[in-house]
Amino acid sequence: MQTADLGDVQLNYRTDGDPDGAPLVFANSLGTDLTVWDSVVERLPAGLRIIRYDKRGHGLSSCPPAPYSMGALVRDAERLLDHLEVRGCVFAGLSIGGMIAQGLAVKRLDQIRALVLSNTAAKIGTAKMWQERVQTVQESGIEALADAVMERWFSKGFRTTPELQHWRGMLVQQSREGYAGCCAAIAGTDFYTPTSGLRLPCLGIAGSEDGSTPPDLVRETVELIPGSRFQLIRRAGHIPCVEQPDEYARHLTAFLRETGHIG
Repeated sequence: MQTADLGDVQLNYRTDGDPDGAPLVFANSLGTDLTVWDSVVERLPAGLRIIRYDKRGHGLSSCPPAPYSMGALVRDAERLLDHLEVRGCVFAGLSIGGMIAQGLAVKRLDQIRALVLSNTAAKIGTAKMWQERVQTVQESGIEALADAVMERWFSKGFRTTPELQHWRGMLVQQSREGYAGCCAAIAGTDFYTPTSGLRLPCLGIAGSEDGSTPPDLVRETVELIPGSRFQLIRRAGHIPCVEQPDEYARHLTAFLRETGHIG
């Protein structure tokens, strides 16, 4: 784990794999830290420089005062990649991480050569829905949302396993202000127009039991980008990289090879 001091925010990040390899960047979902990718990272082939980070207000990154804008989250990612001298990466974003991916691709095409948009959309939910969630978190904490979030995150089968408590614990340990700040960023985001202007390789991934970004919503967003591909992972909810890491890594590896990112 390392920290990038970007002035108004300090981002925790981790690098795995080959320091001279082709860069692959992961951005995680609301209420999670970079460990959400652990099982996928260990299944990826050699030749990759794998970078993961905690967005502001999450994990071990600092928590500036909320609310946040999507522009600030995109700028954080942009400055981190500049700090690490990353160009031409494949950027894989999960949920809000996928929104960051879309915004960064529009802004800095030099940094991103291909996108993986996982369990995400150009617009997620309604402003009213997110404002209500912010209010709940501010008044009662993340614990008040935790059971409902687990239903959206994971398939029915996974929710019967002991592992569920680990991920529930990770959610409720996040900063209340950081969580609410990122909810505000999602509430204010509609990327349908900018994303439809993108022209780069794109892989979309959805979970068949995703209660946050259903497969049709993910597919609709991915199809805004001409030539994109879409993969549905069955028996998985909003975080298929946790539930079905073998299949997730297989789709991701195939995409990396198809785009010539690795041999």
